[in-house]
Amino acid sequence: MSAVPTVTAALPAPGFWRRARHHRSFVIGALLTALLLAAALLSLVWTPWPPYEMAMDATLQPPSTQHWLGTDAYGRDLASLLLVGARASILVGVIAVGIGLALGAALGLLAAARGGWVEEAVMRLADFTFAFPALLLAIMLTAVFGPGIVNAIIAIGIFYIPTFARVTRASAKAVWAREYILAARACGKGPWRITLEHVLPNIASVLIVQATIQFALAILAEAALSYLGLGTQPPQPSWGRMLAESQTLMFQAPLLAVWPGLAIALAVLGLNLLGDGLRDLLDPRMARQR
Repeated sequence: MSAVPTVTAALPAPGFWRRARHHRSFVIGALLTALLLAAALLSLVWTPWPPYEMAMDATLQPPSTQHWLGTDAYGRDLASLLLVGARASILVGVIAVGIGLALGAALGLLAAARGGWVEEAVMRLADFTFAFPALLLAIMLTAVFGPGIVNAIIAIGIFYIPTFARVTRASAKAVWAREYILAARACGKGPWRITLEHVLPNIASVLIVQATIQFALAILAEAALSYLGLGTQPPQPSWGRMLAESQTLMFQAPLLAVWPGLAIALAVLGLNLLGDGLRDLLDPRMARQR
């Protein structure tokens, strides 16, 4: 009997980059995401001013040639704080989404491959975890271990596990019903080999899109936790904490809230547009229509 080929719908179809260049959502999302990454990388080697340097004689300065976006209540340069704050958002997003993707995808693949009571147990565990949103988990961890970015990452990552588990299980179940899976079984392949060689490659595009969208939500969650004082702690800059520090000065210096709010909005918008674009470009049906 001839070998069963591995279907690789998750890989970019021929002409992927040609189609990507003409996909408006993908292009705009990729540019905004690249801007976020560039800001974080640039802050590692250069900032207009030292981000931790306070100048009490230059507090609440408007934008100028010296301070491009102005200064905060402690005389710190806002442009420098925004650049360094991008690192915290990316750090939380990458690690939290990585935790959710790794554990959630593994549980989802296990549920789809085994079925029966294993699938039921995984899904009920996911339902139980959904009862503890990221904010509530962060409050619980803070009460036990104290506030910090590590606890925020753990809370967000745990919240993402059932999300990825459900998406993975649903996508994998659809693949397990395909004819080539029956052919692979007829060739004597076991469930784990089928999962690795056939199921996982065919749902990779779904997981990539989901990870991109959850990355945007992780940035929002980190900003919310830092705003409440549960995330990034001083003196490490954070967009959420910059918003919290500006709330008492809204009428005196409204730009203190505008710049971090705009940074969060553009980062989330870029990742959402990128996810929408990838969903269209990695869908084989969309590739055939173009």
